[in-house]
Amino acid sequence: MNALSPWAVSASAELAGNSSVRFELHADPFNFKVIATTDSIWIQTELPNGGRVSFRAAYSPGSNLEVIKSKENPRQGIDLKLKSGIGQQKVTISVDQSSGSPVLRYTSSLIPAKDLMMPSWPKDILFNGKNNNPEQTEGKIHAGQFGTRTGFLYLSQTRPKSASLLYLQNLTALSAYAEQTETSLGDTVGGEWPELGFSLPPSKKPLPKGKEVILADAFIAFSEEVPEKEPDMIRLYLDLLARIYLLLPKPETAYKHWPDILDKGLKDLIDSPGCWSQVNGHKYFNAYVSDYETPPEIMVQLAVLLPLLDYVEWSKKELEVMKTIKAGLPSFYDKKLGTIMRWLPAAEDKLKGEEEQKVPKVMDSWYLHHPLLNLSRLALKGDKMATQLFLDSLDFAIRVAHHFKYQWPVFYKMDTLEVVKAETAEGKGGEKDVAGIYAHVMLQAWELTAEQRYLKEAEKAAKTLQDLGFKIFYQANNTAFSSGALLRLYKITKNELYLELSYMCLAGLFRNVQLWDCNYGYGKNFPKFFSLYPLNDAPYTAVYEEQEVFCAFHDYLKHAEDVDILPSVKLLIAEYIRYLVDRAVYYYPTMLPADMLEVKPKIGEVDPKLWIALEDLQDGWLKSGTVGQEVYGAGNAFGIMPRHYLQIPGLPFMIYTDYPTSGFNARKGKNISFKILGDKRISCRIMLVKTASKKIPEFQVLLKGQKEPLKASTVANGNLEYIIPGDSSVIIHTHLSKSI
Repeated sequence: MNALSPWAVSASAELAGNSSVRFELHADPFNFKVIATTDSIWIQTELPNGGRVSFRAAYSPGSNLEVIKSKENPRQGIDLKLKSGIGQQKVTISVDQSSGSPVLRYTSSLIPAKDLMMPSWPKDILFNGKNNNPEQTEGKIHAGQFGTRTGFLYLSQTRPKSASLLYLQNLTALSAYAEQTETSLGDTVGGEWPELGFSLPPSKKPLPKGKEVILADAFIAFSEEVPEKEPDMIRLYLDLLARIYLLLPKPETAYKHWPDILDKGLKDLIDSPGCWSQVNGHKYFNAYVSDYETPPEIMVQLAVLLPLLDYVEWSKKELEVMKTIKAGLPSFYDKKLGTIMRWLPAAEDKLKGEEEQKVPKVMDSWYLHHPLLNLSRLALKGDKMATQLFLDSLDFAIRVAHHFKYQWPVFYKMDTLEVVKAETAEGKGGEKDVAGIYAHVMLQAWELTAEQRYLKEAEKAAKTLQDLGFKIFYQANNTAFSSGALLRLYKITKNELYLELSYMCLAGLFRNVQLWDCNYGYGKNFPKFFSLYPLNDAPYTAVYEEQEVFCAFHDYLKHAEDVDILPSVKLLIAEYIRYLVDRAVYYYPTMLPADMLEVKPKIGEVDPKLWIALEDLQDGWLKSGTVGQEVYGAGNAFGIMPRHYLQIPGLPFMIYTDYPTSGFNARKGKNISFKILGDKRISCRIMLVKTASKKIPEFQVLLKGQKEPLKASTVANGNLEYIIPGDSSVIIHTHLSKSI
C-alpha cells in the first residue's frame, strides 16, 4: 500500500459520508453513481465482489463547488453545470452499453473567472474500497503511458478480486490547455495504487480569463474478468482497446497523391550526393544525409533495396540504382567468421568509438537478423547472390543464438561473442524481441531449403518469448516481424501458444502508439494520431520503424485470412495502416515549416528541400529532425505505393484504398474484384485515381451481397471517391460504354 495524498484522504472521507447522488445507472454487473462533494464531481463505480473505484470528473480547489444545473442526456448519462471561485465548469457523463464491455466517458471544461496558473492537480482515479477505505484495496497495473504515447492505464483490482479496466484520456481534446499553458501532455497519466489516472501538467503560462478550455476527456472500459494468465491479460487488453477506439473521436484523413511523392523521393535518393558514399569503387547509401563519417552498414543498404524491389515488381520498371546497391552487398561478408557484418569491413577503420556500437566487429543484436531477413526475401524471389549470402551466414546466426540461449544482449563482439552491453537498462534485460525476428529468419530458411532443423530452431526461439508480456517490445519493426513469424508458426504447427505469443507482440506494439493528435506548438503543423514509437523509451516517432511495421502489418493480415484471429486485432491493424498512409508524408521536411526543423542535427545535415524523410517527429514543443535526415527511411513511399494502388490493365485509372486489401483480380474486359480487410465497424476510403487526361469510364461499384451500386463523390482532379465499411468484398463492373 502506497502513501496517500491529501486529496485522496479528503476525498475518501467525503465519499464515505456523502449521499448527494445526482444520477445512477446500472450496467450489469457494474453500477455508476454521480456524486457531488464540496470540491469535486465523482462517478462512484461499484464493481463485482465488493470492489469500488471512483472517478473525479471535475474539481475545484476549496469547498465552494456548486451544481447550478443538471440534466439527464440521451447518451445514458447526465450533463452538469458548476460554479466555484475558479470559474464555471461543464461536465458531461455517459455510459455506452452498445457492446459487451460498458464504457464510461466524462468530459469537463472550465471558463476561468480570472487568469489562472495551474501549479498542481489531483489524479482522477481513486480505488477506495467497499467502505471508502483505499488501504483495503490492492491491484496490478499491467501497462500505462510513457512519454507522449497514449495517455492510458490498463489494470486489474486484485483485492477484492473484482474487475479489470482500461482507462484512456483523450489527450487530443486537451491540446488547447497545453497550447495556452505551454505544457506537454507527455507523462500525464500514471500514479501509484490506489491513486491513479490523469492530472493536468503544471502550467508555465496562465489560462486566460473567460476562455473555455477542456480539462479532461476520459474513456474507461470495464470487464469483470481479472486475468491470471498472460494470454488472457493480453487478449483482454486488445479487446478493451478496440472497444474504446470505436468510441474515441478520431481525426479525418485526406488523400495524399503518393505517385508524385514517390517520384520526388526517388529522384532525390538517386541524385543527391548526400545520400551516397564510395568505398573501393562501390557506392553505398549513407545512413543519414551527408553522414560521411560513419562507414556503410548492410542494414541501410537492404532497408532501401527491399522497398525498391516492391515498387519495381508493382510498376514493371527497371531501376539502375538497384544494381548499384546489390553490387556492394558481397563486400559485407566476412569469410573468416562466416557471416555478413554490420559495418563494411573495408571501412571499419573509420569508426571512432564515440558510441558503444561504433567499434569494429561490435554487433547490435537485431542488426544481424534484420539484414538476414531481407536477404531471405531476395533469396525466395530467386536472387542467387542473396541466397548465397543468406545461407552462408545461417550457421553463425545459429551459433550466436545457442551461445546466448536465445536471450540476446544489446551489443556483443562478433569474433569472441563477448558481451559489450548486456541490458537496455539496469534490470531490464537485453533485446527481448530478437528471439522473434530470429524465428522469422529461421522460418525463411526452412521455406527456402525445406530443412527441418530451421523449423525446430524457430520453435525453440519462439518458446523463450513466454511470460514477457508488454516487455517483449524492444524495437517496433522487429516486434512486428516477430508477430508475423509467430502467426506463421501457429499455422504450421497448430500450436495455440504461438498465436497467443503473436498477440503478445501486437499488444506490445499498440501499447507504444500515440492515440492522440499533438495540436499544440509545432505539433499543429503535422498529424500524429496513431503514430508508433520505435523503441519502448524513445521520445519521438521514427519513419523507418513505422514504414517497416506498416509492411509487416500488411503481411500479418494476409497470413491471417484463413485464421480466426481476434476482431480487435483486425480493427487495430487496419486503422494503424489507414492513418500511416495519411500522415507519413509529413516525415518529409519539404512538408513542414522551416522554423520547426533542427538546424544542427545529431548526424549529418537536414536539407529542408530534399524529399528524404526526417528520422524523428517530436512532441509539439520540440524541433524535429534532431537525429538527422534518414536515408534508410527512404522505403516510406516505395512501401505504400504497391500496397495501396491497384493497377488495372487497359483502363485510365488506378484504384486507391487507405485500408489493406487482398485477392485483387483485374483482367482486361472482365469485372474487377478485391477484398477490403479490417473491420465492418469502421469505414475506409476507395478512390479511382486518374492515370491519364481522359475521363474515367462509366462503371458500377458494388459491395458483395448488395444490389444497389455505391454512389461516388467527385473530388480533386476528376477522381472519384467512395466510403465503404471494412471487411467488404468489392466488385467493379467496367463493361459500360459511356464516359463520365
